[in-house]
Amino acid sequence: MPIYKTTNPDRYAGRISGQKRYLHEKVECIGFDGLVHNSSNKIFAILGYACDEGVRRNQGRIGAIHGPDAIREQLGKMANHLDDGTQLFDLGSVQCTDGNMEASQDYLSNKVGELLATNAFPILLGGGHDIAYGHFNGIKKHLGPKKSIGIINFDAHFDLRDNLKGNNSGTPFYQISQDCKQEGLPFNYLCLGIRQDANDCGLFETAEVLGVDYIEAKNFHMANAQTIVHKLLDFIGQVDHLYVTIDLDGFSSAYASGVSAPSPMGFSPTVVVESLELIINSGKMVSLDIAEMNPKYDSDTQTAKLAASLVHFVAHRV
Repeated sequence: MPIYKTTNPDRYAGRISGQKRYLHEKVECIGFDGLVHNSSNKIFAILGYACDEGVRRNQGRIGAIHGPDAIREQLGKMANHLDDGTQLFDLGSVQCTDGNMEASQDYLSNKVGELLATNAFPILLGGGHDIAYGHFNGIKKHLGPKKSIGIINFDAHFDLRDNLKGNNSGTPFYQISQDCKQEGLPFNYLCLGIRQDANDCGLFETAEVLGVDYIEAKNFHMANAQTIVHKLLDFIGQVDHLYVTIDLDGFSSAYASGVSAPSPMGFSPTVVVESLELIINSGKMVSLDIAEMNPKYDSDTQTAKLAASLVHFVAHRV
């Protein structure tokens, strides 16, 4: 199987208006050879990461390999409020069908760099959270070592497990931290929604050693909005650019059952949307991904709808 595949336009369907009132009428499914640099129009570029090999290695529930298409199917049905000059492209999916996750991450990294070089805003759809390692490397290669990148991760897990026994969906930010250390670069990482029951004491110790900032799930809610705002503003002020990653398993399973590691003790969509609004308004956000969409366990496509709504929100605010 090829490591890259374009998207079948039939993945996007919905009501027919004839006036591009729905996103399936707006999105264009193209290959990378059809993407050219454009400095005048706003461009959003959807790219899938059809891989759950990292989840399998991390002993999670596989099925996220089908996540990108599940999100696309729900996104196409949603109303389009983008202006005529804004372009929405779907560039297909990086695939992993042979267990070689590292090759897929490398390929993803190169493709993210290509998207950023054309002045597009990448929106990546996963797939396991190992998407983050390839995604971050693509951003880093494009921006170069002189620009600092802050990672904001909405997640129940630090994903800071060491990779002594190999890479998986629980190691991406540890891998990034070690790369930054070797290259003499700062590791700027903020986690929102961390659960004590989902991270052992060793992971909290690793977070402390690496200087990771975080807000625990018990404090990540709208009643604590002022503290969250201060934390975000402080973090945003320390970096040049922001890479935002949303792990759907951070949400309560009441909102997101279709994930690799569900729990009823997660956060709500409201606090994430309000946080995203602040992040977007900073003008520093350069890329987004949504990870761990697992349609195999999704109830009434609720998780896919949540993911699509987050994509819709960001595309209409950036």
